[in-house]
Amino acid sequence: MVVVFVLVGLAVLVAFGALHWYAWRRLVRDTTRGPGLARRTGTVVIVTGPVLMFGALIAERTGAPFWLQRVLAWPGFLWMAFSLYLLLALVAAEFVRPLVRRLVEREAPAEVAVPQPERVPAGTAGTAATEPEPEVESAPEPKRPEPAGPPRAAAPSRRLFVSRVVGGAAAAAAVGTVGYGTYGVLRGPRVKRVTVPLAKLPRSAHGFRIAVVSDIHLSPVLGRGFAQRVVDTINSTQPDLIAVVGDLVDGSVQDLGPAAAPLSQLKARHGSYFVTGNHEYFSGAGQWVEEVRRLGLNPLENARTELPAFDLAGVNDVAGESEGQGPDFDRALGDRDTTRAVVLLAHQPVQIHEAVRHDVDLQLSGHTHGGQLWPGSLVAAAANPTVAGLERYGDTQLYVSRGAGAWGPPTRVGAPSDITVVELASKQA
Repeated sequence: MVVVFVLVGLAVLVAFGALHWYAWRRLVRDTTRGPGLARRTGTVVIVTGPVLMFGALIAERTGAPFWLQRVLAWPGFLWMAFSLYLLLALVAAEFVRPLVRRLVEREAPAEVAVPQPERVPAGTAGTAATEPEPEVESAPEPKRPEPAGPPRAAAPSRRLFVSRVVGGAAAAAAVGTVGYGTYGVLRGPRVKRVTVPLAKLPRSAHGFRIAVVSDIHLSPVLGRGFAQRVVDTINSTQPDLIAVVGDLVDGSVQDLGPAAAPLSQLKARHGSYFVTGNHEYFSGAGQWVEEVRRLGLNPLENARTELPAFDLAGVNDVAGESEGQGPDFDRALGDRDTTRAVVLLAHQPVQIHEAVRHDVDLQLSGHTHGGQLWPGSLVAAAANPTVAGLERYGDTQLYVSRGAGAWGPPTRVGAPSDITVVELASKQA
């Protein structure tokens, strides 16, 4: 198993290196005349970017000093997103490059040779012979002094010009995409509203509102200010109940406890509830369960609580199985009154199949981020039954939030962050 892991890791590193060599070739080698400051600077950037990226990943996973994680996180994780869209732009540019070259060749003015007068010797046939004029010696013209200053550089060749135009456009597209996607995360999630009819919900609970938030991912990048924006957005919806469905943090309570402090301000008539996600088990799940309880949230660790109109249950994430704390549906849902509707909080959408077997009416999940960085949505779709939104599985409905934050790069492309207000509807109303 270890050998397979090492081989896969080496294959990933080789592929990653090859892709960066391709980026260096197109952006640095092909756009510079030769060894010089520009080429050296470009090479340093292409080499330093992935080094910082791997450094940020290793620092986060090994629990390096928090100051070091913060130093590496911003440039390292942003490079992860930038390199993805840079490579996509460069590949797309390969199809555009021939068209640009053809356009440049068509627009470039043709070089016109200026004819030089030919000397015709005296007495040549067809011309009248004339006496040669006496040569008169004259003083040589004084040379005009050349203006001082650096010599003018020669104009770039057409090939170099095309490489600079295409490479510059690809780099600009990548920077613009990552910049806009990062702005979308940092400004905070937007509110999305969904109505879900439940057959067993009594008329008295018609219109009951659950604010669903997942994947906040507090980290060295997304800190206390981001948490405050999330809390303020949730409270602005005036929900009846708040459900935090996992992946709250990427780090220890010691490092990120202050960042999570605004969660104590969450307000809902029927309280706030929390279930673990896979990232909690990378960050000390037991400590975080106690911390969110201290902040006023109610952890549902394979447990259920009875609300006036329906049951609310929660199960641990499947990542907890490695610590003997995995999901236990029988414990959370056994011996319940099956005539009452039950809403289940479960971090990963793949848990829907167990939910169906236990006659759950509605499962609320996150985990996928909606793919976060397109075309990551294609990968997420292959690994999850539902990537985002509401779908039905038999008599059970599943709603998957795209999440409020972001893992790794604080960037989203094609998958905007959200906090969803799920409004329950009674079919008896």
